[in-house]
Amino acid sequence: MRGGFILEKLEELLEWGGTKRDVTLLVISGLALVMSIFDFTPFPFDAAWIAIILCGVPIILEAIIGLVTAFDIKADVLVSIALIASVVIGEDFAAGEVAFIMQLGGLLEDLTVAKARAGIERLVHLTPRTARRVLNSKEEMIPAQEVQVGDIIRVLPGETIPVDGVIQSGQTSINQAVMTGESLPVDKGVGDEVCSGTVNQFGTFDMRATKVGEDSSIQRMIRLVQSADAGKAKIVGIADRWATWIVVIALTAAALTWLISGEIIRAVTILVVFCPCALVLATPTAIMAAIGNATKHGFLVREGDALERLAAVSKITFDKTGTLTYGTPRVTAVRSLTEEFSEEIIYAYAAGAELRSEHPLGKAIVRCYRDSQKKKLPKMEEFQMLPGRGVQAVVEGREILAGNRELFEERKIPVSEQVLCEVQSYLKEGCTVIYLGVEARLAGFLALADTLREDACATIDEVKQAKVTPVLLTGDHENAAHHIAGQLHIDEVHANCLPEDKLNWIDSYQRAKKQVCMIGDGINDAPALKKAYVGIAMGGVGSDIAVDAADIALVNDEIRELPHLICLAKRMMVTIKCNLTFSMMLNFVAIVLAITGILNPVVGALVHNAGSVLVIINSAFLLKWRKK
Repeated sequence: MRGGFILEKLEELLEWGGTKRDVTLLVISGLALVMSIFDFTPFPFDAAWIAIILCGVPIILEAIIGLVTAFDIKADVLVSIALIASVVIGEDFAAGEVAFIMQLGGLLEDLTVAKARAGIERLVHLTPRTARRVLNSKEEMIPAQEVQVGDIIRVLPGETIPVDGVIQSGQTSINQAVMTGESLPVDKGVGDEVCSGTVNQFGTFDMRATKVGEDSSIQRMIRLVQSADAGKAKIVGIADRWATWIVVIALTAAALTWLISGEIIRAVTILVVFCPCALVLATPTAIMAAIGNATKHGFLVREGDALERLAAVSKITFDKTGTLTYGTPRVTAVRSLTEEFSEEIIYAYAAGAELRSEHPLGKAIVRCYRDSQKKKLPKMEEFQMLPGRGVQAVVEGREILAGNRELFEERKIPVSEQVLCEVQSYLKEGCTVIYLGVEARLAGFLALADTLREDACATIDEVKQAKVTPVLLTGDHENAAHHIAGQLHIDEVHANCLPEDKLNWIDSYQRAKKQVCMIGDGINDAPALKKAYVGIAMGGVGSDIAVDAADIALVNDEIRELPHLICLAKRMMVTIKCNLTFSMMLNFVAIVLAITGILNPVVGALVHNAGSVLVIINSAFLLKWRKK
């Protein structure tokens, strides 16, 4: 019981303070070491003892806690032994120098990691603490966590939006940079969705809450961020195991050198230069710097292991809808089949008839008409929904039918072979065709299709340049899949895939020793995202289930950054290997020099710990690395 109390107090002592405390202690210790070098002794003891106490004692306490609580043999154990041995043989300056440089290396690592994660951590502070709820025409300020789905929330200019919702009244511009990376504000009006964490720029608006608390966009991203942990990477585990063996080897080498040479100072020097701090720092600093870089390019990485795995993938499978395409149908063609009505009139009649439709295709026609024609919709009356067939309405006094071929067959409205041949060319491209009838006569048709993202083609080309093979894995039919694949120059295509089919394709690739990265957005992609060696979810348009199943979330849905992420992962592994190689070579050279007596503890500490600083600096370059 007494031992447990002491350990608890030691841990509290170590946790006290922060970066400012560490910097202050390092400055005082550095000054003390300078005084010791020039033999300036205003104290009744060597000034190096100040550095030993301020920098060395925390290291020794950390080692004791690790050994007693978990028998965790790591770098601090060997450093503690080197410190104590140096003090025992009277090398006070060497002990102080080892402690000072070790703490300096640790501070540099902390600052590197803090900078790497700064872009992610700021998400945690974006959710406002309060919300302005409107109830019975009265405003009241409530804690943001008390907002319920369906509540009406008023947002004033300059305020951060507290929850996800849909605008009910008002016009405004929203700064969505934190969620989408867009530098310019986006205009929003009635019916538009807004996300928590984004900032209202100009107008006041009322919104209906749709996702609150832990379900909101910003909170979902925060949960992903908080799970980011460089310590989970496999190579980190290897470095830790090496550190354990190095402690055993160092003690053995020091003992043998002391027995053979009879010079204890050589043994102490071996302990000093054998400290595996550079080896231990090699991987986590590189991973956290790479995570920070990825964050600035719109990716939230759940764990460092994901980047390590991504560097090894040979294939990347893409879902089509919502990933390579925008996921919303658009009118791609309007055709008139009679001289009586122009294509513009056909389009207007179709939009007018679909105005009250709840069908996604009907809504798409209305939306696209408003976007492209910039005109008022024609007057519509007597609307009737025809489930599974289409709609019927009176538009500007004319009876309009808009729907599929079955609707026209049921109404005995003939569709000629010539029209069917023309329609077939659109169907082969993966389009959906809506026939339009005016006064019981076929007058024209509209073709709708999901459109490619503007940067999809360039993204696929760059993925190929990164020596990763793209594969299209979609639930769409063969025509749509092969049409899209042809536009993107994707050679491997698997269409008509149910969720279990996607799972089976990925499993078959991985059984053939081909590691696969899956990128998708829908609930149907979740099993494949989980099965894949690395799963990347479209965080903006993707479902919550898909995001939770993935290793990485693409917040702004800008797939053009995907090649950068792949190359960043490869670059991270190169940096890690360079760090490991450099640290092992430095240790080997320093050990040989220590055994032969060329290095003393003071110089050995300088050489070895300079290696740790160089490893950290090399990893920090990943923060601003950019694919050329």
